[in-house]
Amino acid sequence: MEFLLSIDSVICLITGAIIGGLSGKVMKGLGLTGNILVGLVGGLIGGLAFDRLDVIDVGDMADPALAGLVGSVILLAIVGVVQRSRGVNGEAA
Repeated sequence: MEFLLSIDSVICLITGAIIGGLSGKVMKGLGLTGNILVGLVGGLIGGLAFDRLDVIDVGDMADPALAGLVGSVILLAIVGVVQRSRGVNGEAA
């Protein structure tokens, strides 16, 4: 709970949103807004996972940024794979 109430969670969210926005330049996704939202969620999940694994040092700026980066990249990749497997019209490939 300490993580969610700290500035670290905000850093994870901001990093996730930035990575989500930039991901549209690298791969097809859900559009700018969708990618940012997936990045936000991924950043928060990454931050929570890193906090649970006791990797984040509360108050350090680099740790939550890295956690947000890792979480958002992983979630964006998962969404991309699922989206490609469903095909263009949403049908299973």
